[in-house]
Amino acid sequence: MTLSLDTAGTAGSALDAGLGAVVAEQPDPLLFATVSGAHLYGFPSRDSDVDLRGAHLLPVDALIGLREPEETRSRMWDRDGVEMDLVTHDLRKFVRLMLRRNGYVLEQLTSPLVAHTTETHAELISLVPEVLTHHHAHHYRGFAGTQWRLFERSGELKPLLYTYRALLTGIHLMRAGEVQAHLPTLVGEVAEAPARLPDLVAAKAAAEHGLAEVAVEDVRAETEALHGVLDEAQAASGLGEAAVRAHDLLHDLVVRARLRAL
Repeated sequence: MTLSLDTAGTAGSALDAGLGAVVAEQPDPLLFATVSGAHLYGFPSRDSDVDLRGAHLLPVDALIGLREPEETRSRMWDRDGVEMDLVTHDLRKFVRLMLRRNGYVLEQLTSPLVAHTTETHAELISLVPEVLTHHHAHHYRGFAGTQWRLFERSGELKPLLYTYRALLTGIHLMRAGEVQAHLPTLVGEVAEAPARLPDLVAAKAAAEHGLAEVAVEDVRAETEALHGVLDEAQAASGLGEAAVRAHDLLHDLVVRARLRAL
């Protein structure tokens, strides 16, 4: 386990103590599990849930028989007052999501907060550059729009930070060809990042569901400007139109992983 969390040690200690047993209890091999959500994004509060995401490997007979394969599994538990959940997809489903220009699964795959890893995990990470296209901007544009609507309804700081984070991740991806989900890092990487963000991150650390103490018109203007920056970054991106080789490379990876498990 090579986990490191940004928060004071509560979530990290609970995860360290509880994940080993959960991994051992999985009916099929767990290929990787990483931390996603607010911990990955760099703005957890002390009572933030720990969101673990990853992939498992179904045996061949689960895929070729009459029963529907259990392609997605979820498990929730509480450890020392910290709520944790583990959601994994079978490897075949996970790579199909990778090929659908899904930035969310790429963030899970490349998360530096690694709770469990294998050789297959490393192989998947090595193929991320083959998957990236300028169309991934659509994922971040859409996710930011969804979070903004949540912010408008609730006035909470959390969806506002998710809005900023998604837009900055998309901009950085278009410009640098790198999946970077950590908001404090993005503030230093994207010149157009609003100056208010470090203060908003600090406020989120104090309260998971606190209200955003901001003028709505001001943050609306900032997020609309970032949408424009994302549009420009996509138009100028050096990322390709399509992941030409990725399908064959990922197909071969899935086959190798199944054969290793026999």
